[in-house]
Amino acid sequence: MSLVVDTHSFIWFLARSSDLSSVARQAIREAITSGHPVYVSSVTIVEVIYLTEKKRLPRQNLIDLKATLHRSDSGFKVAPFDLAIAEQLENIPRDQIPDMPDRMIAATAQYFSLPLVTTDYRIQQSDVETIW
Repeated sequence: MSLVVDTHSFIWFLARSSDLSSVARQAIREAITSGHPVYVSSVTIVEVIYLTEKKRLPRQNLIDLKATLHRSDSGFKVAPFDLAIAEQLENIPRDQIPDMPDRMIAATAQYFSLPLVTTDYRIQQSDVETIW
């Protein structure tokens, strides 16, 4: 089954961080090894650039992200934030998920009818299907 990963999950997966749950890591690995794409919202790319510029993430995270997304065999595929996903945003209640980038990524998962790999408690408590 394909998945959508949020920003933290993607960065932690690439960095082999223990912050990523074993369930989440296994779900991502299974999707990739079975040939199902793991979607990364274009919003994640913007977030990582922003967090790198603010020095809240090391530059290596951005380098790894770009290198992975440029490799056609990585198993990861960029999901552009387009009109259809923007319209899906209306189905993500702001009172459940107040952070706009989180809502945009959650809307991506809902648009594709896929679970979202996320550690975010608010998203986990929302109507968005999650894996953690």
